[in-house]
Amino acid sequence: MPGWHFFFKENTMNSKERVIRTIERKPVDRPAVWLGMPDIEARPALFDYYGVENFHELKLAVGDDFYTVEVPYESETASAIYAAFDWYGEGAVDAEHRTLTAPGCFADAEEIEDTLFFDWPDPARYIDPEECRRRIEMAPQDKATLGMLWSAHFQDACAAFGMETAFVNMMTNPEIYEYVDGKIVDFYLKANEIFYEATKGMLDVVLIGNDVGSQRGLMISPDLIRKVLIPGVKKLVDQAHSYGVKVIYHSCGSIAEIIPDLIDAGVDAIHPIQALAAGMNPHELKEKHGSRVSFCGGVDVQDLLVNGPEARIRDKIAELRTLFPTGLIISPSHEAILPDIPPANIKTMFDAATSVEV
Repeated sequence: MPGWHFFFKENTMNSKERVIRTIERKPVDRPAVWLGMPDIEARPALFDYYGVENFHELKLAVGDDFYTVEVPYESETASAIYAAFDWYGEGAVDAEHRTLTAPGCFADAEEIEDTLFFDWPDPARYIDPEECRRRIEMAPQDKATLGMLWSAHFQDACAAFGMETAFVNMMTNPEIYEYVDGKIVDFYLKANEIFYEATKGMLDVVLIGNDVGSQRGLMISPDLIRKVLIPGVKKLVDQAHSYGVKVIYHSCGSIAEIIPDLIDAGVDAIHPIQALAAGMNPHELKEKHGSRVSFCGGVDVQDLLVNGPEARIRDKIAELRTLFPTGLIISPSHEAILPDIPPANIKTMFDAATSVEV
């Protein structure tokens, strides 16, 4: 299988062109590469290694093809869009240390009327369009802009009830689960519309998603996922496409069984190819789905990027580049770079992915 230099003798594209062509599975000069979103505790070491002072400077220094932008969300209880709902009535949501398993405010709800006490936030009150524009205008014009929208309605619904109760309700009391999930989806559709309108013409790609996979398989049955998850996914994807924006869909874990459903829902790329999860071998994914969808990820964060060595990281990148002449954004197999990954291994990944020769 030819490498990128079969089509292009040298790096001739800018990042924006490279990312869009990769997602569309068109020939590219080299792989598109994404750093992901380093955990807040991992950032100091990366800043020190690259000689920068903040995340904005890191995104420019590392050689990333993307410039990520988070939705500015500031309410009385939350400072992140993915922590917008105060399911536990604590008055403040800890965006860094949340759990889905603790009983939420709807844990004892049996009928829709039992949920009506909840004060659903209005995103229009807490998202400043001017700040949306300011953040995206910081991106260099040649970078692909990536909006981190998340819109994790499945995870939010699980937290609203408590995961065990949510799973039971999906099967025994679907009306109440679907009502709560619908309210959450409506919140994200409104929030995203504000972001899309504020950044119209400047946004290239968004990342949305829900974690529905474990290391060995799906958390719930494929049929149940098709019932409770995919309809919301399709609404969010259709909305993004109506603004001319590509969609990368995220789920950690083993999600091989529902990839066809995500494709049918319209997602443009699937993230993150969790390298050691069951059924997520990149060779199998390319063979089964490579003509219908693109991928993002593939560089293992459970062992490879943690332990190296450098030669092994380079070998993996070479393997991925050969397998995917296009259609794969090379990235760590989790969106969050954790503190156990040495910055030098991140640089090795970027160096191997962005070199002209495979």
